[in-house]
This record gives sequence, structure tokens and C-alpha cells, in this order.
Amino acid sequence: MDNPTLLYGYGGYGISMTPYFSAMLRLWLDYGGVYAVANVRGGGEFGEPWHLAGNLTKKQNVFDDFAASLKMLIDRGYTRPDKAAIMGGSNGGLLMGATLTQHPQMMHAVVSQVGIYDALRWETQPNGEFNVTEFGSVKDPAQFRALYAYSPLVNVKDGTAYPSVLLTAGDNDGRVAPYESRKMAARLQAASSSSRPILLRTEAAAGHGIGTALSTRIEEQADTYSFLVDQLGMKAVAPQAH
Repeated sequence: MDNPTLLYGYGGYGISMTPYFSAMLRLWLDYGGVYAVANVRGGGEFGEPWHLAGNLTKKQNVFDDFAASLKMLIDRGYTRPDKAAIMGGSNGGLLMGATLTQHPQMMHAVVSQVGIYDALRWETQPNGEFNVTEFGSVKDPAQFRALYAYSPLVNVKDGTAYPSVLLTAGDNDGRVAPYESRKMAARLQAASSSSRPILLRTEAAAGHGIGTALSTRIEEQADTYSFLVDQLGMKAVAPQAH
């Protein structure tokens, strides 16, 4: 129950979350952390029907699956809410925004990278038309109702004790406008009744992650995991001799 646990999710565009090696996650494990990936609807792990079960008016299924995954980790004794953190980027940033507004007491910390949060306006952005096939349009009544119901920016509630949040954005992001993160950070800062930090990290030399210089990626990851280690009260574990 005391394990600092990081749950990662994406859940969109039929993209599958598959196993991979990460030196940074190895460091997370060395610090005593638990890492999990949620294969939620909206992804492609179980074929196109799995994707279609989590897009357009069915997008809420993605958020429900992710919350259920976090609840399972807590119920099975891997962690508890004050030791749990969640992370995702881009479409996964939307997932983070929806999860923290719908279930603010389920986790202690949230990292949301280059996310989209204003569901009612994102189709007006330069890249917005390419998102309509996945999220829907406010011009369609049924899709508008779905978008309004889960839009993270719309659903921030004043006086709510929100978890610690780190939002990241790239000033040269051509896929998701960086002002999405700025608006969400400002709204959360104004609304939250907790003493936990709501932080915004902007990077002038970055875009949507693709093509970002190695040195910049290292700096971003260092800041991200420093935030998580600090907020979850983690301490370095001395390496064991072999």
C-alpha cells in the first residue's frame, strides 16, 4: 500500500500501448516506484472495435477505463491515493485532464504533457480539423453534448481540492496549441482549494515532442520525474551489489 505508483495512459486514435524498455523508468523502479500502463478503450490493443468503443460520443469510456485501472491498483494493494500518480501526453493529456476533474481524490499527482483540455474550442485550432474524426465536433448536437460533459477546462470546479499537477507545453507545438496548457493551469490554480502545486512548464525549444533535441528531452524528463519524486515523497534507494 505504500508503493509510489505511476499509471500511464493514452487511449486514442487506435494507437496500442506495447511493452518497451526505458532507462528513465528503470530509474523510477530503482527509487522504489511501481509503473503500470492502462490499455484502455480508444487504443488499438484489441483491434478497431476497441478503438471505436472509445472515440466520438463514446470517449467517456476511455476515462472510465483509466479510472477503473487506477482503482484496481488501489484495491489490490499496490498503492493508495496519496501515493498514486498518473501521466499521459497529447490525447493522453486529455485523459489526464478528464481524470483529475472527474476523480480528483484518486491520486496525489498528475503529469499531463502537451495536452488538450478545451474540448469546445480545439477544432478551431490550426490542427483542429484533424481531431474531429476522433473527438467529434460541436456542430453535431450529440457530439457537442459529449464534448461538454467531459471537457476538462469546463469541468474544473471552484473550491475542489485538486491533486498536484504538472502541465507541460512546447511553444512551437503545431499539433496542440500551447495555450491549452496555459488556460488549464490558470483555471486549476484559481479553483483549487488544496495547498498542492499546480505548475506549468513551457519549453521554447520544443514542439509536440517529435524532433525535440536530446538535451531538451533530458531536461524535460528530469523536471518531470523530480516533480513526481518530490510529490510522492520518494527517496533514492542505494544500489545493491551483485
